[in-house]
Amino acid sequence: MSARLSRPLSWPELPEIGTTDRRKIAALAGLAPIARDSGQRNGKRVIGGGRPTVRTVLYLAALHASRHTAMFRAFRQKLQDAGKPVKAALTATARKLLSMLNSIIAAGTCFTEVQPA
Repeated sequence: MSARLSRPLSWPELPEIGTTDRRKIAALAGLAPIARDSGQRNGKRVIGGGRPTVRTVLYLAALHASRHTAMFRAFRQKLQDAGKPVKAALTATARKLLSMLNSIIAAGTCFTEVQPA
């Protein structure tokens, strides 16, 4: 593993965090679903673009969170129970994690885990 991927997510790699909405920040990180539609053809939604280092760090953080945090574990399990592939569920978890991080930084609060119902 290179040193570039092992260092933590830092502000210079995503300076817009906390200042933009959840859709824009997901697109900047490369976690927004991109439609491959043309005419009446509906293609698959894929992720891409954005900043690959940020996307990799968030993917690994989502993997860890979905194993060790009840809220993210329940979110991922709900998606997998609905028929989503494992990697699609992890990508959605990474996007949710980024969205929460964006909101926390914008509000200047700390993360408090809410137990799923």
